[in-house]
Amino acid sequence: MTSIRILAAGALSLALMVASGMVPAQTAAYPQKPVRMIIPFAPGGASDFAGRIVSPRMGEVLGQQIVIENRAGASGNIGMEAAAKAAADGYTIYLGNIGTISINPAVFPNLPVNPAKDFIAVSLVAELPSILVAHPSLAAGSVSELVKLARSKPGDLNFGSPGSSTLNRLEMEQFMKAAGVKMVHVPYKGGAGPAVTGLLGGEIQLMFVTLSSAINFVKAGRLKAFAVTSTRRVEALPQVPSMIEAGFADFVTSSWQGLFVPANTPRPVVARLHETMVKVLAIQDVKERFASGGVVASSSRTPEEFAAYVSAESERWGKVARESGATID
Repeated sequence: MTSIRILAAGALSLALMVASGMVPAQTAAYPQKPVRMIIPFAPGGASDFAGRIVSPRMGEVLGQQIVIENRAGASGNIGMEAAAKAAADGYTIYLGNIGTISINPAVFPNLPVNPAKDFIAVSLVAELPSILVAHPSLAAGSVSELVKLARSKPGDLNFGSPGSSTLNRLEMEQFMKAAGVKMVHVPYKGGAGPAVTGLLGGEIQLMFVTLSSAINFVKAGRLKAFAVTSTRRVEALPQVPSMIEAGFADFVTSSWQGLFVPANTPRPVVARLHETMVKVLAIQDVKERFASGGVVASSSRTPEEFAAYVSAESERWGKVARESGATID
């Protein structure tokens, strides 16, 4: 009877602790069922590429399946809103990116989500540098020659982008401001694919685009590469200099992907997901598969470090978006 009383008292004590919030319910054994990963874009893009590489490995580490749900539309806002409004229990995770998290809040006047308040940043997942590419017919072979050409013909050159409020458009705005040149913007819809197709066909003359979307065309000689936006040259294209080498100090940009969960998700769950992502991104096969697509596997040391990075990126690109007058297509 004494043992029964002790067990009963212990159970009551634990129940009271859970009820008071001292021990989050169901976090000790998290996860106990499959986890949904919302990707706010259609299959085939950079976010989907990263998500489908890390999700099976996350499942192996966590002991539960990670089920991908592509919720595309409204520049990623539909999927972002669905993730933000999901239950904060760790069973819905969100693969956000620079566009949805750091650029959209500065462009969409009635955005139903405030990423800074409605999400907890867990970890950086991937960094996707951009590359400045041109149609082979463009009479310039380097960044300096491009600047010289653009200055001699103000307003004559045109550039494409996946949309007016995308990172690729804002990168070109930053470049034009730094170089003191003016070019005409031609926005496309449907992601980087249509814009790259337009560039290949000569509809536009140049553009910034994620490395993964252009690398094969550069290797095949169908596009001319001027520079990459990473801090150093990339292994896949060692002949292409960085923008810093080309004379544009601090011109480092990345279409990063990161893991988020709804606000109020229990801290032990956040810690478990962060630990999982760090382990996954250290797997050699994951790093190699990322690298094959021009992507760098990058985890954050802590969720707080990632949150600080996201805040800085939001401030940086929000300012560029406002100054350039970026609008919704």
